[in-house]
Amino acid sequence: MNQTLIYTIVFLSSLGVISAAILYIVAQKFKVEEDPRIDAVEEVLPKSNCGGCGFPGCRAFAEACVKSEDFSALHCPVGGNAVMQSVGAILGRQVEERDPYIAVVRCSGSFEYRKKTNIYDGASSCTIAASLYGGDTGCAYGCVGMGECVDACTFDAMYMDEKTGLPVVIEDKCTACNACVKACPKNIIELWPKGKKNRRIYVACINEDKAGPARKSCEVACIGCAKCFDECKFEAIVMKANLAYIDGEKCKLCRKCVDVCPTNSILEVNFPPKKEKLQKPVKKEATATAAAGSASAILPGAEPDVAVMEPPQENAPRPKKPSPVIKPKTQTEDPESAGSNQSNIENGSDQ
Repeated sequence: MNQTLIYTIVFLSSLGVISAAILYIVAQKFKVEEDPRIDAVEEVLPKSNCGGCGFPGCRAFAEACVKSEDFSALHCPVGGNAVMQSVGAILGRQVEERDPYIAVVRCSGSFEYRKKTNIYDGASSCTIAASLYGGDTGCAYGCVGMGECVDACTFDAMYMDEKTGLPVVIEDKCTACNACVKACPKNIIELWPKGKKNRRIYVACINEDKAGPARKSCEVACIGCAKCFDECKFEAIVMKANLAYIDGEKCKLCRKCVDVCPTNSILEVNFPPKKEKLQKPVKKEATATAAAGSASAILPGAEPDVAVMEPPQENAPRPKKPSPVIKPKTQTEDPESAGSNQSNIENGSDQ
């Protein structure tokens, strides 16, 4: 009995040693050498594993950076330009700086502008509600309002506004990781350039219906009137499917499209209020002075000391017109009759 136990232990131990040796030999023969720079690149990454770069985690992004010769298609939205500069310094490559992006909600249909037409009684999930029907309002394109995008954000950069029923992005916390964009079943969230001084202009509507149904379902819906398209001089606005779209890369932030939008569906963010152009009131004194100047103009050939007529004052009594002077009519004598009369006088004196 003891010998059987000893043989079993020896056999199993020998089998384990032989298997370990075989595995070691195979591992050495077929091992894949990994570039040590991958670990160095991964150390400088934020390790959020958000997937905003398009890869499943920071490790995969580090591998792509090491293997790639060009960084034009690679960018870490969470780390931004500072992290990418560190990656470029490790790999000895130049990295072009990119403008930071931020998530924007392209829907302005709050409770005030988009009235509810029914009550949803089901699972509190945007994906489930959107797959079942168009929504609890007349707009089938707008936000469902159940906060699935807020749950997807790992940086606490979003919250649901109870007054409007729409998600709100906290600009200081948003890293443009693209998680909320993927989570929204209505595709109303989009990554947008932050712009100069954190200012941006975009159309907060994705309703592709015609003007009548779109305006009936939401008061601030884009009606596809193309007034913004005609006003833009930089070709930053395109019209497609009864909807205006602004290209954030071409937009010069002139705000002319905002002024001509009849439904206020174009939003301007972080802009100072426009100064109203005040029209100067016309003063009565200026009018009187102008009238006096025109009356005092000297005609050609007139003497400079000619008396100048003063302009009439308001509510002044009008001068009475002088009565016309009637002159007595004088009889005009005919030259022939006058001569005959003179001759008759002379004849009478002779007699």
